[in-house]
Amino acid sequence: MKVIVRGKNKFEPGVKITDYASEKIAKLDQYFRNASEIEASVLCKAYSDHKTVEITIPTKNIILRAEVNGETIYEALDGAVDRIESQIKRHKNKLAKAIKHREGVSGHYQNELNVKEDNEDEVTKLFKEKKIEVSEMDREDAITQMEMLGHDFFLFIDSKTHKPSVVYLRNDGNYGVIEAK
Repeated sequence: MKVIVRGKNKFEPGVKITDYASEKIAKLDQYFRNASEIEASVLCKAYSDHKTVEITIPTKNIILRAEVNGETIYEALDGAVDRIESQIKRHKNKLAKAIKHREGVSGHYQNELNVKEDNEDEVTKLFKEKKIEVSEMDREDAITQMEMLGHDFFLFIDSKTHKPSVVYLRNDGNYGVIEAK
């Protein structure tokens, strides 16, 4: 991961702080597929009674950000990296849980079917009808909207093709697009 360390409030981070920040943030590389393409911005601020470190890591799908105060820059940096790591783990667990719920779909439907007690083969299906307003946007914005809503699919009008489309989260963790003809 590329790390950019800057100072603010008349604080200039030296080589020791820059190396320390790079070393600490390097432990986050394990959570990203293409860590070499990701840029972490570290902003160090000095105040009379404390130091503050702000770390921002923009990725394709989410912006990770943490701001931590400490008595020293090193203490604040440690806390900020720990907080970013916690956010990554929480986000990954949320995605893993969503994917886990999609596996074994037949068991899910079995719980939602209402089978009559007198052994008849007739089954009443439960369903929900929902009307939504479909907006025109590009695929990246549609993926962002889908993730913000916590859904595994999202209906939109593709701004390039002007056709109804659906982005969805695939079982392998990637995204897919279904476009109407």
